[in-house]
This record gives sequence, structure tokens and C-alpha cells, in this order.
Amino acid sequence: MAIRTPFVATDSVIECFDARGEFLGIVLIERKNPPHGLALPGGFVEVGETVEHACVREMREETGLAIDPYHLLGVYSDPDRDPRFHTVSVVYVSRAVGEPEGGDDAKTAALFHLSQIPWEKLVFDHARILKDYLNYKDRC
Repeated sequence: MAIRTPFVATDSVIECFDARGEFLGIVLIERKNPPHGLALPGGFVEVGETVEHACVREMREETGLAIDPYHLLGVYSDPDRDPRFHTVSVVYVSRAVGEPEGGDDAKTAALFHLSQIPWEKLVFDHARILKDYLNYKDRC
């Protein structure tokens, strides 16, 4: 009997700051692969890797940024969240200094102010995640 489980992934809402500590925006990537559109940076956890390490690694690969994950936003597990297959994503809020550059699965990476999030271009359930993030920021 084979055990079937969802794929485990990690994403992060990366808050970027300049060297003076001025908030620049959050990072969204343009995906190279389907589904096409904008997304939070992220990727799959490899066997033998912690979710936290996978988050730091994936953010560096897709954005070039060294992140500091400081808050677990939530675990998103709706079987329909990813049109390719069932994924469970552990989502962090992280801080980084600098500006992102797209790499790996990210065609591009760019900063967006919270008032300028292009909701209609977001893929997966990333609109829901960002709404949860905005609610979290309102409570802080």
C-alpha cells in the first residue's frame, strides 16, 4: 500500500527595506512556468530539509535576497490551491534589505507597495494569503 500525501511547499511575504530601514514594498515574482501570473516567491521543501531552511533557500534562489523569516503567517492546504496538484504551503513573513532580482523559476521579481498589489494577476491562492498578511499587519 503506497502512502499518498500532498507536496509540501513554502512561500514568503518578503518585506523589503533599504539600508536606512525605509520600507520599499513586498516582493512578487512573475512565474516562468504555468500557471503564469504573479505570485509570492516560494517552492518545494526537499527531502531532509527543514521548512525554515527551504524558505530561506527558495527566497534566495528566486529573488537573490537573504531573508529573515520572523513570523509564521499560516499553513495553506486547500486541495484546489494549486491547479497542478495538491500542495500544502507553510507561509512566512520575512524581512530583507535590498531589491529583488528574478532567478530560478522567477522570470522577474519586483517590489510592490501594499496599496498597489495587482490582485487580478495573482495565481494560486496568493490573493487570500496577501489578504491574511494585510489583516496581520493591521493587528500589529
